[in-house]
Amino acid sequence: MARCRTDCTERPLRICFEMMGHFIGSHPWWFLITPLIVSTGLGSGFYFLTDRLSNNIEEQFTPVDGPAKMERKYIEETFPGNDSMFSSLRLSTDGNYATLIAASDGNILTAESLHDILHLDFKIRSMVVQFDNQSFKYVDVCAKLIGSCISNEVLDIIEHYANNIGSVNLTFPWYHSDFRSIPLYLSLGSVKLNAESSVVESAEAVQLHYYLKDNGKTKTDLWLESFIDLVSNESSPSLQVSYSTSMSMQWEFEKSPASVIYLFSITYIIAIIFSILTCWRLDNVRTKVWVASCGVLSTGLAILSGFGALLLLGQPFVMTAASCPFMILGIGLDDMFIMISCWQRTRVLDSVPDRLADTYRNAAVSISIATLTDALALFLGNSSPFGSVRSFCLYAGISVCFCYLYSITFLGACMALNGQREAENKHWFTCAKIPEDPPSGNSKAFSICCVGGRYNRITEKEETEAMSHIFERYYGPLLTHKLMKACILVIYAGYLAVSIYGSFMLKEGLDIKNLALDDSYIIDYYNHQRQHFSEYSCNVMVVVKQPLSYWDKEEQSCLHSCISSFESLNFVNSTFAWFISYENHAEATHLNISSQEVFQTHLPHFLDLNPTFRQDISLTLDSNILASRFFIQTLNRTTMKDMMIGLRRTAEECPVELLVYHPAFIYFDQYTVITDNTIQTVLVAVIAMLVVSLVLVPNPLCSIWVAFAICSVIVGVTGFMSLWGVNLDSISMINLVMCIGFSVDFSAHISYSFVSSPKSDVNEKAVDALAHLGYPILQGALSTILGVLVLSVSGSYIFRTFFKIVFLVIVFGLLHGLVFIPVFLTVFGAFGKCC
Repeated sequence: MARCRTDCTERPLRICFEMMGHFIGSHPWWFLITPLIVSTGLGSGFYFLTDRLSNNIEEQFTPVDGPAKMERKYIEETFPGNDSMFSSLRLSTDGNYATLIAASDGNILTAESLHDILHLDFKIRSMVVQFDNQSFKYVDVCAKLIGSCISNEVLDIIEHYANNIGSVNLTFPWYHSDFRSIPLYLSLGSVKLNAESSVVESAEAVQLHYYLKDNGKTKTDLWLESFIDLVSNESSPSLQVSYSTSMSMQWEFEKSPASVIYLFSITYIIAIIFSILTCWRLDNVRTKVWVASCGVLSTGLAILSGFGALLLLGQPFVMTAASCPFMILGIGLDDMFIMISCWQRTRVLDSVPDRLADTYRNAAVSISIATLTDALALFLGNSSPFGSVRSFCLYAGISVCFCYLYSITFLGACMALNGQREAENKHWFTCAKIPEDPPSGNSKAFSICCVGGRYNRITEKEETEAMSHIFERYYGPLLTHKLMKACILVIYAGYLAVSIYGSFMLKEGLDIKNLALDDSYIIDYYNHQRQHFSEYSCNVMVVVKQPLSYWDKEEQSCLHSCISSFESLNFVNSTFAWFISYENHAEATHLNISSQEVFQTHLPHFLDLNPTFRQDISLTLDSNILASRFFIQTLNRTTMKDMMIGLRRTAEECPVELLVYHPAFIYFDQYTVITDNTIQTVLVAVIAMLVVSLVLVPNPLCSIWVAFAICSVIVGVTGFMSLWGVNLDSISMINLVMCIGFSVDFSAHISYSFVSSPKSDVNEKAVDALAHLGYPILQGALSTILGVLVLSVSGSYIFRTFFKIVFLVIVFGLLHGLVFIPVFLTVFGAFGKCC
């Protein structure tokens, strides 16, 4: 053993903590009052909470430096919008809009259903909204095309008269009128066509859009809010109406924190009850009721200080950070249970400072390892490209540091004061001195309520708890039996196999609707959209970034070959380009535009006939085309990630310099970074954990087993979260980063206790480690699970995901700490002759 120990760091730390424990035990009131004053001062930062809120979905849930953001900037600079020539196709953002889907179980293209839709459309357009002592209607804020509000083309076709539907032959996906072609796939859903033609026989859904101009956020938001109020209160016996607006997701997302506020109080009540019950002793002197209560208070002070300090420093607060208190509670209680366990193993007859010194010598290094690894994992997560992950990791990391600081100071002081009461043999509640043994002749009630202070006269330590006795006498020997070890190795192999299988099944990406609460109105809208309008996907913008001679046959051929490459993709449906329309126009009018002069001479006339095409061409001062753009309609035949990557790859392979963009790519960019970034963060964190373990755990082989436990738990959590229906996204990434820290706690405690055991036989060392820390680890695991259990009933996907992953982390961490790692340490420790 001696030749394998590397305790040059651990031993001085134990001595330092021993001295610290003695000092705190000698001056407990200073260390009790100072954290209260500090946390009260830092807690004043909550005054700025409202100002620090930063819940913009794009800022927090998309990569900070995503390619689509740079592409959008280029497009906005090259193709500035024209308020008088609105085109939703050419928007670089989602724009300002309201939309509704009217669905029916049967054919919605009947006079009765269309009458209800037209009536609702009329009420929306006639809706009067009050703003700044003035009233306005849709016509005052609508986006306009050549002086008129953008209309819903499916209603224009029937001339806003329901009975006209019988005299119109709608064709799908395009309806061709005398003047233009109308993309009905944007307005009609679940369409059934005539078997021999493209004529529409029936449809189950109609979608209407109401686009607004950029007329000041306040006025626009007022109209959108009025739209929601109006449509939500409308009902029709023949229609199911779902609705949404450009601001709906943001507004619904901002409701999420309020939905879990009441859960905080429930969680802390549960934590207090659990802590008191598990620390309760029948002995009225030795019971640790007050220490348990102070342990919960200590975590509350840590959250108050950590959050308050960052709010005072102006750090933005993102809603994902609201999960931190649940995590900090589990970490704080875990530390408390270990400190109480170590206190109970000190000599009762020693002075309080000496008892606290012994407690710190045995517990503080173990707690330090767990805290350092937790904090390191979280601070490493702060390098994530997602703002939501950064905010969570920063708030959680600082709070973990305060939790550790207050566990060492505030909780230690509470233990010292409680120890003073015990030394004087005073009752835990009345603080009156009571006898150790019941006087003869007293009632049984007196013996239960008014007697305490017993301890083991042989060891001079407090009586062993029943659970610790079970770990020492029954569980430990059973676990270290040869046959049981073989069974554990088989079970672990099965665990690993299922985990790896689940990891390969893991899906990527955050479904945007998951940011809203389960009972949000927009959930119905997204469900209807997927049910009825899922055939067609994005209409993607393709920008020709270099000047081209569009009249030159050779350069035309290059551009058309690029278009052919796009159209050869199985998810591309069609192309819509100004230069193709110009070529068709020239052919129809017998123009030869193969020379620069003729091309540029007739282009203005063509643009007069098709004014929206002006927005697709960026001209220099001398009328040369600097850049232009066209559009490709995609189909929903592949994942969003594959579609975006496929389009970008095709653009890169084209001989012409191209750029592809759609506003949704801002969100799709998460697919390109989430996996690589998660793997990178996990690997760096595991290496950092290994370094910490090598420095602080006085045995290299056991340090490696701690690192192994981290990897094993992460693989298990990744695989089982996939099987539980959780995708890899910025929300689950937060939890996986946290998982790194949590997963090391239990294994580090057991490994450290294993190598610190004075026993010589590896099986005896494992039993000794389980006897010392098995019950505190079990208490810590149960307290953490209870702390997040209430989130399982949350109406928010974000908080339910937090619960699922924390539950998996704790269960698998506990499994490793109390089952796998002790067995591995005995099997491979004996083999290596080191542990």
